[in-house]
Amino acid sequence: MMAAQSFDSGEYEFALCLTHDVDRVYKTFQAPYYAVTERDPSHLKSLVTDERPYWKFEELMALEDELDVRSAWYFLDEKRIWEQAPADWLDPRSWMLYTGRYDVRDPEIVDVIRTLDDGGWEVGLHGSYDSYDDRKRLRDEKDTLEDVLGRPIRGGRQHYLNTTQPDTWEHHRSIGLQYDASYRASPTYGFDGQYDVLRPFDDNFVVFPLTMMEIDLRSNTPSLDAAWRECRRLLAEAREHDAVMTVLWHPRYFNSDEFEGYRTLYERTIREAKAMGGWVGPPGECYEQFVTATPR
Repeated sequence: MMAAQSFDSGEYEFALCLTHDVDRVYKTFQAPYYAVTERDPSHLKSLVTDERPYWKFEELMALEDELDVRSAWYFLDEKRIWEQAPADWLDPRSWMLYTGRYDVRDPEIVDVIRTLDDGGWEVGLHGSYDSYDDRKRLRDEKDTLEDVLGRPIRGGRQHYLNTTQPDTWEHHRSIGLQYDASYRASPTYGFDGQYDVLRPFDDNFVVFPLTMMEIDLRSNTPSLDAAWRECRRLLAEAREHDAVMTVLWHPRYFNSDEFEGYRTLYERTIREAKAMGGWVGPPGECYEQFVTATPR
């Protein structure tokens, strides 16, 4: 696996790539779970009203519009529970993986995807959990998303970062993707010495290492203030090393009633990156503008 040279655009100090994995857009089985564990029946409102606490497309687009940035949205075409073997239907893990999902062909989701694309956001593939070693399924999911979008996509990320390296990347390259963003740079968050994209095949297919995911950041810091200090530290490290830094914020974490402070961390990270002289945008645009086409 070969790394590209350090990020050096001449105009920018480093790159901050913004990504969102669209896992769940409806609050389903989580509602009774939180109602019981938190002894708060208000979580059940979404089951009996039109309230959609995880539907955050418009809110997040408005925020990024205000910040004058764009991001990548990776859409999931996951299996349904009835597609599994009957023996798996009683497995709690199967319910976690395959229930409460959405259909990328649903007219409302189609409208969201096309609105994002029209507005300059990147739409990419969130490969389903089992597609990491199933090239045909991965190609079918890509074809379905491209049919909805109306044009080719550049890349995406595997669900739960589920990959076998380099086999999954070979699948990605073979079906026409230009990049993958599934590789975790650190077991928790951080660079661990990996400051640029990777070239696993020494050609134009690249891997954007994931520097920071919101839930890993918060679960490994004692407070929001501490989480913010870590964000700023990583941005300073990115600037020092001319890095390509990739962050993941799931849309549902912008529901401030359940996930206090996550939106603020995201907004402050973007504002600070721009103040430090960083380029901010989606990986596909970073690939197109700054990742040289000349193999290392």
